Amino acid sequence: MRVLGINAIFHDPAAALVVDGRVVAAAEEERFSRRKHGKRPVPFSAWELPELAAAWCLASADVDVDSLDAVAYSFDPGLCGDAADLGLADPWDWLRVDYARRAPQFLAAALPGLDPDKVRFVPHHVAHAASAGLAAPPAGDDTAVLVLDGRGEVASHLAGVYRDGRLTPLRSQQLPHSLGLLYEDLTRHLGFLHSSDEYKVMALASYGTPKHLDALRELVRATDDGGFRVEPVDWASLAKAVAPGAEPGEEHADLAASVQRRLEEVVLDLARWLHDASDGAGTLAMAGGVALNCVANARIAAEGPYRDVWVQPAAGDAGTALGAALHVAGELGDRSVPMTGADLGRGWSDEELEAELRRAALPYTRPASIAAEAARVLADNGVVAWYQGRSEYGPRALGHRSLLAHPGDRDTTRRMNDVKGREQFRPIAPMVRAERFADLFEGTYPSPYMLFVHRVKPAWRDRIPAVTHVDGTARVQTVHPDTEPLVAELLAEFERHTGLPVVVNTSLNTAGRPMVDTPREAMELFGSAPVDLLALGPFAVHRRALGGAR
Repeated sequence: MRVLGINAIFHDPAAALVVDGRVVAAAEEERFSRRKHGKRPVPFSAWELPELAAAWCLASADVDVDSLDAVAYSFDPGLCGDAADLGLADPWDWLRVDYARRAPQFLAAALPGLDPDKVRFVPHHVAHAASAGLAAPPAGDDTAVLVLDGRGEVASHLAGVYRDGRLTPLRSQQLPHSLGLLYEDLTRHLGFLHSSDEYKVMALASYGTPKHLDALRELVRATDDGGFRVEPVDWASLAKAVAPGAEPGEEHADLAASVQRRLEEVVLDLARWLHDASDGAGTLAMAGGVALNCVANARIAAEGPYRDVWVQPAAGDAGTALGAALHVAGELGDRSVPMTGADLGRGWSDEELEAELRRAALPYTRPASIAAEAARVLADNGVVAWYQGRSEYGPRALGHRSLLAHPGDRDTTRRMNDVKGREQFRPIAPMVRAERFADLFEGTYPSPYMLFVHRVKPAWRDRIPAVTHVDGTARVQTVHPDTEPLVAELLAEFERHTGLPVVVNTSLNTAGRPMVDTPREAMELFGSAPVDLLALGPFAVHRRALGGAR
């Protein structure tokens, strides 16, 4: 069976292709259009489809449109209600629903040859759930699944359990109660862009004290039946609003810390309820935008009742393209094959990369080992633009489209945030050789998708200060030689030079722009930012070879 999944309704439009139950390609539209998040989440944009991502998914697998068995669309307009009746202040929501109803015709226009009757609507939170529960590693028993985001058709949450590949829903929370919308409202109040910059609020929270926790516990609370309540919050009574572009202050960090802490507590309550309701499922799989909150994820893993916690690497709405395709493929009789990595996007052959370098007239070499070459530059405190293999699906750079640096220099955080044009309170993350994880960190293992925070052991905090956040934690990516041999080689070489099994890893982009996806974009970033080495596949381009100074 060949099923194309489409996410388009809110934000982060994306496409994914599932063939015989296996994910063969998945990518966000932003990587093609170069528009961050693909579009803004307003009703007027709901008609916009991931046309470029969908066309690439099909072409990459040599699948013709007319050979598709189904197209799965991750929103079901038949489930929707009136926004006012749902308690939402969104007078144009009817337009979003109308566009969704017309999605089969829009898709047929975007993908010539597609029969509109092949389009199937998948409930938004079912698509989220499938992206986690069906893509997770084999559990050996039932898999509980927890979905939390801003909103779907009429709800903001789904709790259920997968048994033998079939979802049994156990609870959903009706709107307007929404933990995702709560965090979005806070993001907006703090002067950031909602449905985009929530991760900045999570970073800011580490600098504050949860002074408003008692008040928030009255307003935001779990219920005994597996749901929750979110009452309106008078944000201005807790901290004045921050003008867009202005610097948040101590009172704003305290507010962020308070909401973050309360979010963690409520999500942990929901996870515990689900464990009981699922008859003690050993594994919890998570998706939805709230599942990108790595601090909350870490608390669930540490304090929750589950043996394993797995978070979909494209946990936000982009991942619903994958989930919708897996769900429909299952309905058509295919058994899902678990994901083995997030490298599901575009890639280029060595010959194609070399042709791009020649076209750009850049001086380059092909060292015996690009990993060893990059490690030498990093050991000399240089910055490396690392472009290898297929691009990542989801918001995290995982060693395919990454900026790398030395973790032992306290000034690295400032340098990297300057390179990227980011706020200085933003942390940078480490990648570590899997076999050395336990020597340096405490917490969830393995962590290949950088979706949990870990406490840095005291003996290492002064040795890797660049990746140790103000609260003593780090958002770690564990690197396993069997799945990421080239990055594992780089880390081994870097440790041989420095004694440190850790390298700074942040996304290969600058602020407000999507991650680099093509070789040309990688060369453009290298040419415009203070980067010392571009490692483009097996090829090396050194700044010094261009006559540039560090």
